[in-house]
Amino acid sequence: MTSIDFSVEIPQLRSTLSSIEQVTDIEALDAKIADLEKQASSQDLWDDVDNAQKVSSSLSHAQSERRRISQLSSRIEDLEVMVQLAAEEDDADTLEEAEQELVSIHKTLDELEVRTLLSGEYDERDAVITIRAGAGGVDAADFAEMLMRMYLRWAERHGHAHKVMDTSYAEEAGLKSVTFEISAPFAYGTLSVEGGTHRLVRISPFDNQGRRQTSFAAVEVIPLIESTDSIEIPDNDLKVDVFRSSGPGGQSVNTTDSAVRMTHLPTGTVVSMQDEKSQIQNRAAALRVMQSRLLLLKKAEEAAERKELAGNVKASWGDQMRSYVLNPYQMVKDLRTEYQEGNPSSVFDGEIDEFIDAGIRWRAEQGKLQD
Repeated sequence: MTSIDFSVEIPQLRSTLSSIEQVTDIEALDAKIADLEKQASSQDLWDDVDNAQKVSSSLSHAQSERRRISQLSSRIEDLEVMVQLAAEEDDADTLEEAEQELVSIHKTLDELEVRTLLSGEYDERDAVITIRAGAGGVDAADFAEMLMRMYLRWAERHGHAHKVMDTSYAEEAGLKSVTFEISAPFAYGTLSVEGGTHRLVRISPFDNQGRRQTSFAAVEVIPLIESTDSIEIPDNDLKVDVFRSSGPGGQSVNTTDSAVRMTHLPTGTVVSMQDEKSQIQNRAAALRVMQSRLLLLKKAEEAAERKELAGNVKASWGDQMRSYVLNPYQMVKDLRTEYQEGNPSSVFDGEIDEFIDAGIRWRAEQGKLQD
């Protein structure tokens, strides 16, 4: 006999779905789909490949979201009928199927509910992630590469496009830093909760005495700038240096000076790009990321002036926000949300949705406390 009280669960499902529909604004979502469908049917859509891919991705995401909301109502109705049949016929198999469907519906509702919490000004944008090795020597550089793989595997699991924009290799192993872009609707809003200091504890594979090593890596997440954003940088505020692209171990991977290092003189912000094929492409990519960082900095400064942010911007990301312990026990724990997983291998393989969802909910609660 099941311990689940469906007479309580089903009304709760309907209540949650109703709240999601109100927050989502179904009419606005339908209007968005209609507009994207019009753009997608344009004959000159693929004249601009980047824009075409963005339109197609946005349309697919919006249609999927609309479809899931529409189907949920039917699934809840079907679940109610299934439970009634199981009770009338005393059918244990049907009741077990109903329990599985209840879990599935809860999961879909949770995903949609988290999505409703992404309402920030830039949450819909693509995300640019920069990972920098911190304290810990070669282990920190290796950890930075492990984190890059984790996020790229997460993107692959969700079918999101991604592109490495700049890589600075460490001498022995791993990465000094890496910058990459993940393109998906609400990529920034989703991944921005990953910003902060990550800590790894393990037996170092680089220590011939097999000692336990603690290392750190910093993750920065910014929204990708769009042409409609009002951020202009005077030419005399930028210093641009060109150099030869390099690969692991410092070896040259390009015979021309195609890599670009761009410095914003007033703020000291530095952006490097070397993974595009030409200097022109690297310069354009560097400028977009520079604009993104300066725009975010400008917004943060404005918010701080209005006392909407407490302390400095760096502190707001959280210090040592997640710990990955591989020895003496195995545990990955978010120090803000208290969410944890006992299988670090799956986490490093990109299974981080639960961490992200918990982070988004935590951020929303923090926002309420500050209001």
